Amino acid sequence: MIRAAVMTEPNAPIEIRAFPPPVLEPCAVLLKTLASEVCGTDVHLWHGRLSGVPYPIIPGHVSVGEVLETGGEVLDMNGRPVEPGDRVTFLDVHETCHRCYYCLVAKASTRCPHRKVYGITYSASEGLLGGWSEQIYLKPGVQVIPMSARVDPELWIAGGCGLPTALHAIDRAEIRLGDRVLIQGAGPVGLNACALANASGAGWVGVIDAVPQRLEAARKMGADQCFTLTASLLSDVRTATGGRGADIVIEASGRPEAVAQGCDMARDHARYVVVGQYTDNGSVEINPHTAINRKHLEIRGCWGSDMSHFWRAMEVIDRFHDRFDWRQVISQRYTLDQINDALADVEARRVVKAVILPNG
Repeated sequence: MIRAAVMTEPNAPIEIRAFPPPVLEPCAVLLKTLASEVCGTDVHLWHGRLSGVPYPIIPGHVSVGEVLETGGEVLDMNGRPVEPGDRVTFLDVHETCHRCYYCLVAKASTRCPHRKVYGITYSASEGLLGGWSEQIYLKPGVQVIPMSARVDPELWIAGGCGLPTALHAIDRAEIRLGDRVLIQGAGPVGLNACALANASGAGWVGVIDAVPQRLEAARKMGADQCFTLTASLLSDVRTATGGRGADIVIEASGRPEAVAQGCDMARDHARYVVVGQYTDNGSVEINPHTAINRKHLEIRGCWGSDMSHFWRAMEVIDRFHDRFDWRQVISQRYTLDQINDALADVEARRVVKAVILPNG
């Protein structure tokens, strides 16, 4: 039997349950889980803040594993056969149809109405379809990404879900060489956005957060200046950006009030990317005349990630892991039996990144 952590319903303790070994379909893959993570989305799931979640579920949407078995020939993204013993990750988004309006016309596959996500929109009754499990079942058609020779499982999971998500946000930001970039929030998405903004040629990167541990992590990820949530925050940011405000602002905090603040801290004719509002945490009041129209401010939303972001995330962490200290983002490692502690620590911001090691 295979042990997995099951989120039975919102606001209930996580349970450890045993599942029978799966029988592989043709072109399926079975992984031994080497590492998964707890991210902010998992906390939202725990509290029932996402719609359409088929509880009970096995959470853990970004993971890395070792191939145990395949259902016949399966090719990875390089066109190479996937073999037992290979260390791989995979795109957690599955069943994107590539036939609908959003896939084919709007070119926004993250809005495909048919897409499902490992650890979020698959029920535990459907099998081992989440990373908080000793093994993960990759359904036929799941995109398998081989680990780069210089990227071990811990390094990849240190980037985790936040890396491809931040990469999408950086794409939306369209940073130009020399831009002054301000990032609201130093959680995993914000920290990855900090590194990627640097790698994209930003002339200055500032990071805002209320937790000293996270701001220290931001400095190691390339932040030129860190700000705390004080009454002088707007003035401090204006001073650091030549009196005008930031050229690019990226919201990665998940707090609605940050959006109004971000509009204020952006310069006139700036670009503002909102990536942190993944769940409905409430509304915020904004004066559209002063905050948007008169400032000629461009606001862009950013939802999820696709195969291109995962593929490029592997390339990025391979290329820049000597420059940015991804490993230091991992605050603590947990076993399956410590899942409830891990969730509580992430919710209370006692850790920056919680990594789950289902097999010890």
